[in-house]
Amino acid sequence: MSDSIKHECGIAFIRLLKPLSYYQEKYGTTLYGLNKLYLLMEKQHNRGQDGAGIATIKLDVKPGHRYISRYRSMAQNAVADIFGYVQSKFVGIQNETPELMQDAEWLKSNVSFIGEVLLGHLRYGTHGQNSIENCHPFLRQNNWMTRNLVIAGNFNMTNVEELLEQLYELGQHPKEKADTVTVLEKIGHFLDDENQLLFDAYKKEGLDNVQITHKISEGLDIAKILRRSAKNWDGGYAISGIVGNGDAFVLRDPAGIRPAFYYADDEIVVAASERPAIQTAFNIPFRDVKEIEPGMALIVKKSGKVTMEEFREPLEKRACSFERIYFSRGSDAEIYRERKHLGALLCDQILKSVSADLKNTVFSFIPNTAEVSFYGMVEGLHSYIRNVQKETLLHRKDQLSDTELDELLSMNPRVEKLAIKDVKLRTFITQDADRQDMVAHVYDTTYGVIKNHTDTLVAVDDSIVRGTTLKQSIIKIIDRLHPKKIIIVSSAPQIRYPDCYGIDMSKMGQFVAFEAAIQLLKARGMEYVIEEVYQKCKASLELPKEQMVNYVKEIYAPFTQEEISAQITKIITPQNINAEVEVIYQTLENLHVACPNHTGDWYFSGNYPTPGGNKVVNKAFVNWKEGNNQRAY
Repeated sequence: MSDSIKHECGIAFIRLLKPLSYYQEKYGTTLYGLNKLYLLMEKQHNRGQDGAGIATIKLDVKPGHRYISRYRSMAQNAVADIFGYVQSKFVGIQNETPELMQDAEWLKSNVSFIGEVLLGHLRYGTHGQNSIENCHPFLRQNNWMTRNLVIAGNFNMTNVEELLEQLYELGQHPKEKADTVTVLEKIGHFLDDENQLLFDAYKKEGLDNVQITHKISEGLDIAKILRRSAKNWDGGYAISGIVGNGDAFVLRDPAGIRPAFYYADDEIVVAASERPAIQTAFNIPFRDVKEIEPGMALIVKKSGKVTMEEFREPLEKRACSFERIYFSRGSDAEIYRERKHLGALLCDQILKSVSADLKNTVFSFIPNTAEVSFYGMVEGLHSYIRNVQKETLLHRKDQLSDTELDELLSMNPRVEKLAIKDVKLRTFITQDADRQDMVAHVYDTTYGVIKNHTDTLVAVDDSIVRGTTLKQSIIKIIDRLHPKKIIIVSSAPQIRYPDCYGIDMSKMGQFVAFEAAIQLLKARGMEYVIEEVYQKCKASLELPKEQMVNYVKEIYAPFTQEEISAQITKIITPQNINAEVEVIYQTLENLHVACPNHTGDWYFSGNYPTPGGNKVVNKAFVNWKEGNNQRAY
């Protein structure tokens, strides 16, 4: 993606189902769980570079001994920093008493982070300040083992104020207004409640307090706690949690917005935000890694019993399509195929724009994350060429001269890598003009492959959010190659609406498509549409979110996709550019063809999967109209 946006956190969960000595004997190390957690997190480092954290819990620890360990980091390479810190705990043992590194029970009793339940998190801070306090996992502590709670997640809730109000009504006083705090405290409240209910029941049976403690650990109904906690959550979420006794869960929102995958056998239970991380870390075939379905919770009791239980009634599945287009790593077999398909489906629009003149067209991609879509586009072009050759040879072979035949058989798309992202340049000069000049040199170009003022250059991008990098850098750089025309092709449709489920796209003014629609309305004397939508959005904020509709769709309704694309072209084209510029976007219909199982497209279509989404988009429009630069949720 040429525009930098923050997005999606990542989770990594491991439960070792055997004693630690089992892994020492089979795999040669008591650190098996930690090693695998490190791999799971490293293979998802794309999901968070603002910070990371891990937590571990030891099972069956005697009173008076520490059993929960947590460490969080905001270092530049946070995962390496965390595991360097953990590794430091073993250096002295390795040097002075190396035989103890083979003693699983001694290590568990004497060294932190050696436990059977492990949880990791990678953080992208989409809102708010970056601080160590904002890094997951979050910990809710108590002297009762079964009242301790650790959680980490990839989530945004749209109704934080409503959830906070419910906590106030329960008598709590949360220390800050954040969805992480509300989720932790909501689950924590019902965990406390369940503990008290069980305590009272067992007390009536005449059990003493020590006996009750063990019975509570066995009797905790995790699914019931999650049902009560999540009853009013509105958002996208994949959340993992561990209770102090070792009970654990991984749950996914009812619309399946955020991704979550798992694998289980008789040795381990593992869950993560991305399937390839599990495949790579544990050498597991694609078919054996399963999705956690919407509204379901993977629950692992301290006893090792593994179940999948419904905690919320599933909605229509609306898994985030941006995961497929950009966020998730392309090493997932399905994602790789889908990204290639997205590129292939652009061919008709591209060929129309260049009048099928492949001889004078050069194809490339910007940035590197668009490479897979680019390959798909090239395959689509080869398919088109084969069809042209086939049809020509079937119907005109007797009319072709030798020169024409040679030219026909030599048809091939001209593919070049024209823009290479350079090392990150420091824009340390404060003046805007100087900074923009520095930004314009973020990419290097390959000179000498474009025929001056003759060739059209087609460059594939994953998605265009703001268009800032295109205007300030990429188009200027490409224009130095002297093409006749520059066509920027987005493998994603036009981003028109805010996201409120985990992506840093929450303000209307961020979207170049929205800016284009507003400019068109004003140019055509239709400012009244803007005012009408504002009044409707403003009035709707007084309604319950369940009654709201997305009025912002009316801003785009008067225009075709092509009209908005043409206006976007004008916005992102810098002054003093010699080449003609055009922007082509993927269609919404083709997005669904390429990604049939991930129909979450609200940022493109405005069709939000939860009621809170409609509230957010209307509030975002009101904020924009009133000049309020705050997030809408």
